[in-house]
Amino acid sequence: MQKILPRQTHRSESSYTAVRVGGNKKNQRKVFLRDTKTRENSPRGCWEACPDRHLDLNMKPSLESCEDTPLLSDVTQPTHSLHTPLLTSTASDMPYNTGWSVFPKEIAINMEKALGGGNLLEVVSVVRGTLKKASNAPVSIAVTGDSGNGMSSFINALRGIGHEEEDSAPTGVVRTTQIPTRYFSPHFPNVVLWDLPGTGAAIQSLESYMEEMKFSQYDLFIIIASEQFSMNLAKLAKIIQGLGKRFYVVWTKLDRDLSTSALLEERLLKNIWENIRETLQKEGVCEPNIFLVSSLEPLLHDFPKLRGTLHRDISDIRYHGPLDSLSHIYEKAIKDKVTTCRGKIVSKSFDTLGIWNADDLEESLMAYRLLFGVDDESLQQMAQSMGKPMEEYRAIMKSRDLYSVLREDWPLSCMNCNTVSCLYSFLRCIPLLGDFIFNSLRKWKHRRLLEIVAKDTRAILKKILTQSII
Repeated sequence: MQKILPRQTHRSESSYTAVRVGGNKKNQRKVFLRDTKTRENSPRGCWEACPDRHLDLNMKPSLESCEDTPLLSDVTQPTHSLHTPLLTSTASDMPYNTGWSVFPKEIAINMEKALGGGNLLEVVSVVRGTLKKASNAPVSIAVTGDSGNGMSSFINALRGIGHEEEDSAPTGVVRTTQIPTRYFSPHFPNVVLWDLPGTGAAIQSLESYMEEMKFSQYDLFIIIASEQFSMNLAKLAKIIQGLGKRFYVVWTKLDRDLSTSALLEERLLKNIWENIRETLQKEGVCEPNIFLVSSLEPLLHDFPKLRGTLHRDISDIRYHGPLDSLSHIYEKAIKDKVTTCRGKIVSKSFDTLGIWNADDLEESLMAYRLLFGVDDESLQQMAQSMGKPMEEYRAIMKSRDLYSVLREDWPLSCMNCNTVSCLYSFLRCIPLLGDFIFNSLRKWKHRRLLEIVAKDTRAILKKILTQSII
């Protein structure tokens, strides 16, 4: 299907519109149309995307990898800025994704219900289902840098295709990329690689560039450099760091540097590395991942390391939001349960907690473990579901038995020693004051046991989340 891309407007005062047809430089042709409006009257804003052109999260990467959304339904419509990103006007059509901006309410309810009932098996089921969906979430990666640094060539190398293939990114001409263009690769499923227009030489325009490119919509940035790492790129890195986004610095033309430099390879690589690091430090930018590669040699230098790091970061981006949400849910559920139990301890309603002898610490410990779903039987069932030995979970628990609790918690151990026990017996003989002190100490011991079990529950749930990552 042929595509008509928005024309570049701020580079020329001509009243003619140059429209590029076709997704690749090798089969592109230019059509010149008479523009009915002057450049000064051209509105600036986001294109309205066709609803049938948005990214399908379930489909496999298209062979037609260069999809320039949106299409122009009327080639004579007003012009737009060169840097206008391909954004849609509705959230449902948004091709970008930084995880789940809103955590599904149904998942939150099911998680809270399972935790409230102390049902670890159900917790495992909810966590696995949630993270399985997250593993397929789309991730948007923006490739940017100064014009002429080889961004399109790098995208082709990262995708593992040659420059002459039909769906490759156009290369070889400065500022070939005039609008953000998206590409796909089977090596990175459900990942969109956005080839952004170059920043140009005007440092003062970076803020405008960031706004027009909608930097907040991307999950990760790859800053491309060659020949020199300019202050312009350092300022760009500072902007990205200020947004709290991950970014890499990739030096792309190492083959040319090695062939023209009189320095030994080791020394040359060190010089390039130090130049990038020092330039970033001048702008107060924390040192990012730096990769020195050749787009013509995608199997050499830092390219394999780059791919491995990118795969890990893509996984982190997908799971970060859901894991944070699940952690927040179980923290709140545990906090609420602890608050409820404390109220029952204060009112001496121990029977509602499954405790019949409030002075028996071993019985009380087992009751609290059962209440939170970390008793041995529940742990065994959960461990089988996770395909792990139960001892792997018991090993991180302080509350696995009373002996372990008293050994590792010295305040509780002191309160349970023979001397203090004798003091309890003596205090109970004192009217009013003795009962008050005795009851206060008993409540303190129960609150202590409760906190220990709650802490162990958090540790178990954290381990479940970590082990459930696909």
